[in-house]
Amino acid sequence: MESVGSIIAYVVIALSIIIFSVLAVTTRKILRAATYLLFALFATAAIYFSLDYEFLGAVQIAVYAGGIVVLFVFSILLTSHPGDNSARLASKKRVSGLIAAIAMLLVSGYVLISRCIGVAEPAMQSIDMQKVGATLMGTGHGEYLLPFEAISVLLLACIIGGIVVARKR
Repeated sequence: MESVGSIIAYVVIALSIIIFSVLAVTTRKILRAATYLLFALFATAAIYFSLDYEFLGAVQIAVYAGGIVVLFVFSILLTSHPGDNSARLASKKRVSGLIAAIAMLLVSGYVLISRCIGVAEPAMQSIDMQKVGATLMGTGHGEYLLPFEAISVLLLACIIGGIVVARKR
């Protein structure tokens, strides 16, 4: 049985994720958007910590909040003036964005509801770190070496692009 305090903490953290996510995509100042994204990622880490996933929470803070947001801010500072406002969206783009958002909300809700109804919870298994390491660095089905390497190539391309943009100035 969940305690009232943990339910209240979950609701507060979930509301902060929602609020900061909405602020990140609706603000017209790009540096503020990156800051709101940082707060949303910290709140996501708080969810992981409340579920006793300390390693995943630490990775969330180190990789996403620490690395990715710093990369975003670095690229923002290199390519634009951070105090400038972005252009307002035309009403045609706003309507099509709203339609796409509602469609994705409906699809996500359908998938979540159809997936969760009538599904019994599987028994928790003891997972050791060797199995986690083999899964992360394996090349077979359900293993993640190829996506890991693809992300590293993508980050290398971002760094090279940042250097090229910086050298043009």
